[in-house]
Amino acid sequence: MEEGGSVAEEEDEPVSPTGRLFREPNFRCHIVSVFGLAAPVDLPALRAGVAATLARHPRFSSVQVLNEFEKDARPKWVRTAVNVDDHIIVPELDPAATSSNPDKALEDYVASLSTRAMDHSIPLWEIHVLDFPTAEAAAAVALRVHHSVGDGVSMLSLFMACTRSASDPGALPSLPPRRRRWPLVSSSTGAAALDAVVALAMWAVSLLVLAWHTVVDVACFVATAVGLLGDAPTVLKGEEGTEFRPKRFVNRTLSLDDVKFVKNALSCTVNDVLLGITSAALSRYYFRKTGERLSGESDRQSITVRSAVLVNLRPTPGIQALASMMESGKHNGSSWGNKIGYMLIPFHLAKHDDPIEYVRRATKVARRKKSSMESVFTFWSGDMVLKLFGIKAAAALCYGMFTNTTLSFSNMVGPTEQVLFCGNPIVYIAPGTYGHPHALTVHYQSYMNTVKLVLTVDESRFPDCHQLLDDFAESLRLIREAASRKSDKAHDGTAG
Repeated sequence: MEEGGSVAEEEDEPVSPTGRLFREPNFRCHIVSVFGLAAPVDLPALRAGVAATLARHPRFSSVQVLNEFEKDARPKWVRTAVNVDDHIIVPELDPAATSSNPDKALEDYVASLSTRAMDHSIPLWEIHVLDFPTAEAAAAVALRVHHSVGDGVSMLSLFMACTRSASDPGALPSLPPRRRRWPLVSSSTGAAALDAVVALAMWAVSLLVLAWHTVVDVACFVATAVGLLGDAPTVLKGEEGTEFRPKRFVNRTLSLDDVKFVKNALSCTVNDVLLGITSAALSRYYFRKTGERLSGESDRQSITVRSAVLVNLRPTPGIQALASMMESGKHNGSSWGNKIGYMLIPFHLAKHDDPIEYVRRATKVARRKKSSMESVFTFWSGDMVLKLFGIKAAAALCYGMFTNTTLSFSNMVGPTEQVLFCGNPIVYIAPGTYGHPHALTVHYQSYMNTVKLVLTVDESRFPDCHQLLDDFAESLRLIREAASRKSDKAHDGTAG
């Protein structure tokens, strides 16, 4: 018998192509999410809650099985009995370390997870209980999941389906509404008010622009994957074999209100602001480390590094559907897994006299990428390579894409209200990932009125990673102040 319910009798499901990629030696990727709690951990309540939720999810109650006697054998997800005690880990930590410097003790333990292999004979997830207070929380739990189980967006949605609203413990939490990702024609065109012929012409032009940008982006992606186009070595770029080195996860809490203030002042999006902050922070770090000076007018010259951005293309089930999936222990027609495309986003490293310029440039890049189907075509082309030439060829192309770029970047939206996990209020969510060949991964996670910045770094490349965190915080402060001055001038001009 499976704890929390019997094993559902469903047909074994093949591991998705992306899930198979995460089994390859150079892509043994894992997701590690730390959740800060407002109270000490109630272990019996945690165990009962996990047995009633995560342990009942089809993916979290399955193992990957490969029948080596089959021709062209492919791994499948096979349901198995779940012993919750195998997955909830309470480590024995040095009391002196957890009391003298609890934040470092938490950081060190989470970093150690990047050096430990998972047991593939049981479902590929673990919950580590770190029941001691830190600067931001009374306790913490760290959820580690093999990336083949699902993508980051699905994982966040699933975890939210395991929580309840702090204001109404019987209700699921609320998430912000999702915006359309790649509109062909901007809503600002006012097509409804235009003559039908003009509207049709604008639609045709936007379609041609979309097609052209997609062709250019896919060509650059292929050139990057095969090694014809690559980022130059810098202090930000990892060396060969960085995917096998220990990783450290460091984080900093930023103000979502400050980010939204900049967004409103510059008439852009939250993602544009986060891209601008990242560009400004990486610039500060790069020029401090190298001591380089740009010749001529600094605003007109820059060094470009590129980020690989993973885009979830699978419609993610709503948290209500996921809650029902865990209650029944069956998929119930909901899709799950990894269906990921890629985008390459440039970050310009420069010294700008006006901090707002970082956000302006980021906004231009983001708008350009919104008029491209790069992520869809990269997924489709990768799927075709896998089917025609096998998993090794697909893995080689993906590995080339990562090694010829500098960093990874992601941004996810969390609940706008406080949530409870097994009765404990969550005070922060800090997700990260490791196992891919980048020395630096930048991740933003919003929750309530904060944004948690999480950096996953190769310790040998970024021994001063906490100083890099300071660069992000300082960049937001400078951009916020510049945006405030801009707003004040605009207000004074209007008043005058």
